[in-house]
Amino acid sequence: MKDDETPTTELPADFDEIVDGPPAADAETPADEAVDMSRVSGWRRILRGNRTLWIVAACAVVSLVAGLLVGRFVISPAEAAEAPDPGLVTVPVEFGPLSNDVTLRADVGYADAVEVAIDTTGGNVVTGSVPEVGATLNPLSIALEVVGRPVIVLPGELPSYRTLRYGVSGPDVLQLKQALVSVGIDAGDVSSNVFDQATANAVGALYAQAGYPAPTPEEGADDAVRSAEEGVRSAQSGVAQAQQALTAAGAGPSKLESWQADVKVAQAEKALADAKACQPVEGGDACPSVQQAEWDVKTAKLERDQLWASKNTGAEKSALDAARSQVDAANKALESARQSVLPFLPAGEVLFLTELPRRVDAVNVKRGATVQGSVMTVSGATVRLTGAAAEADARLLKVGAEASFELPDGTAHRAVISELKPGKDSKARWQVLFEPDTLTADQITQLQGSNVRVQIAVGATEGDVLSVPLAALTAGPGGESRIEVVESDPREGEDAETRTVVVETGLAAKGAVEVTPVEGELAEGDLVVVGR
Repeated sequence: MKDDETPTTELPADFDEIVDGPPAADAETPADEAVDMSRVSGWRRILRGNRTLWIVAACAVVSLVAGLLVGRFVISPAEAAEAPDPGLVTVPVEFGPLSNDVTLRADVGYADAVEVAIDTTGGNVVTGSVPEVGATLNPLSIALEVVGRPVIVLPGELPSYRTLRYGVSGPDVLQLKQALVSVGIDAGDVSSNVFDQATANAVGALYAQAGYPAPTPEEGADDAVRSAEEGVRSAQSGVAQAQQALTAAGAGPSKLESWQADVKVAQAEKALADAKACQPVEGGDACPSVQQAEWDVKTAKLERDQLWASKNTGAEKSALDAARSQVDAANKALESARQSVLPFLPAGEVLFLTELPRRVDAVNVKRGATVQGSVMTVSGATVRLTGAAAEADARLLKVGAEASFELPDGTAHRAVISELKPGKDSKARWQVLFEPDTLTADQITQLQGSNVRVQIAVGATEGDVLSVPLAALTAGPGGESRIEVVESDPREGEDAETRTVVVETGLAAKGAVEVTPVEGELAEGDLVVVGR
């Protein structure tokens, strides 16, 4: 094209028809023919404008029809060939260990989680010793410090519900004694449920080991002890005085009074003797009257006896008894006063927990806060697996049986059944508790709260044994167990050569059974018939 020429675009031959429509019919052309020509021109435009789309649609239709024809009339060589006769279904004899396992799922967590509440009668402000989550509570640990006083952890099942002091008795006192002995503190007679002097001394030793002073007695208790001690001393002084008075009264008359009485009796007896010996003399004095002399002797003796009887000590003895009674009363008052200052154990300063040690799972208080409700949640410090099994499986298990589960890294880890708890009814599943072997802190962190698959071997062979599928066993005419061993090609079907081996069965597990040949030979890899 030259520079001075105007460029042109070649238009399609039917451009005029596309823009202006089909050419107008001549005057001489009939109307029906004009309409037909218009329709033909419209279809022609549609075909020309969508030629690619129509080609793709036509190919799809052709492919569909060809596929249907091929699928209907073409037959593969395998289909055309005649189906062979079925052969024997065989399985090789296995040689190796055989075990019967119970498999269940178990949750991993710390055992026996409980919420801990503390009696705050004496005050409820936390002043220190708040444990951290994950801390371990052992016997003699300080679980908390409230108003400057400790809450000492001891082993036991009964909760602390009253102050234990001298003279009280009950199962809680017996529990306290046993707990003190378990931590090495002498509590006296642990078969007695009475809080006695030995128990009080043991409580004092408990606070000494915890590093806190024993609880102080009530106000004025020390003054009462001193007053009682003074009362005992005063009563004892009264006893001494009464004893001296009794001794003085029991000494009798003086020596002079006693001598004079004896002389008087002797004189009367001599006069009586003279009267009896006197011989009357005519014209002389008359003899003394013997009767009168006898009376004089009796009178002298009676006076002497009355002299001793006048020294009666009854009053002095009564005074001594009264003084001694006052001493007894004073000693009792002193004992009571001393008991009031003996070491005692307030209900809020001891926390009895079972299965120590325990792990702190949650702490609900902090230093400076007031205690309200539960102060913390604790659980067993050891990890436990808790699973469930159907009754039929659970009855195959026993406490002490070994089990295994997978650690997060895929390695097997040993566990032991620690407890089996039957369900509430025959349809309920049994609870199975496992104690795993020692786990590292990282393993515990990874396992905590997870659900693992646990396998328990309820029966196993001693070493490697021959085993076959249960379907391979048949019963002989005498009830004996036997299997059929194929000697030739199993594909020969009923024409295959076989022999019968009588076996003794053993452990059955996982669809297989342990067999020992009794009549005939059997070896690993032999093909046994399980179906025809």
